[in-house]
Amino acid sequence: MENALEIKNLCKKYDNFELKNVTFNLPKGMIMGFIGENGAGKTTTIKAILDIIKSYSGEIKILGLDNKANDKKIKEDIGVVLDDMFFPEILTPNDINNTMKSIYKNWDTKMFYDYLKEFSLLPNKQIKTFSKGMQKKLEIITSLSHHPKLLILDEPTSGLDPVARAEIIDIFQSILEKDDCSILLSSHITTDLEHIADYITFINNGEIVLSKTTDELLDNYGIAKCKETEFKKIAKEDYIKYKKNKYGYEILVPDKKDFKTKYDISIIDKITLDDLMVLMIKGEE
Repeated sequence: MENALEIKNLCKKYDNFELKNVTFNLPKGMIMGFIGENGAGKTTTIKAILDIIKSYSGEIKILGLDNKANDKKIKEDIGVVLDDMFFPEILTPNDINNTMKSIYKNWDTKMFYDYLKEFSLLPNKQIKTFSKGMQKKLEIITSLSHHPKLLILDEPTSGLDPVARAEIIDIFQSILEKDDCSILLSSHITTDLEHIADYITFINNGEIVLSKTTDELLDNYGIAKCKETEFKKIAKEDYIKYKKNKYGYEILVPDKKDFKTKYDISIIDKITLDDLMVLMIKGEE
């Protein structure tokens, strides 16, 4: 399977933080959810992909091209929404359309105005009159309106209500179907990712903890709940992390079916991405 994005041994060191050999691939035509707590390295990784930050080591390929080479071609084929991205507040959507069609040869004015209408964004109103959620919608539809082959989105639905998030997610899915696009989607709203992401990549403290298909995580992983006497009988190789609470133990297991055949533990719950993050970050080995 061809990859839209390939990252190999990405390293970047700051005084108080470090990306350590970050490696993962995003196959073409897929959505990858990029998860981790604040400060884990998601935004730093994304900015390295976009070559916004410098002096990093490792290899990054976007649509088969080195991210530092053929800059114009890469920029034409990427749509970007960053968490700290913004347009000057004195501009209107009309101004953005006029600017973008001079930048992107594939800029689709009709698509842009269709999206403005769909999200009730008035084209002649200054951005400073828009709510935070409306500004975020404008950023998203701008990133979509030049038919990118790769979307890189850092918290794109932050600040949106559930209805608006659902609308945006529907658009992401339709873009995948129509334009053969691939999406790297960083988000704290993991419930959204459970519904749309084909892959989940989890970063913690600058390191990739896992990168797997969403189905593999949600179908195979589980949380076993047991008493201390039962926990002491479990082999270390059969679980990943555990957490002790006043009721007993919660144990993150990578294969709940196999675990059930080995141990007489009746409660093995399905896992959510939130559960996975909490146990991977806060759990003990």
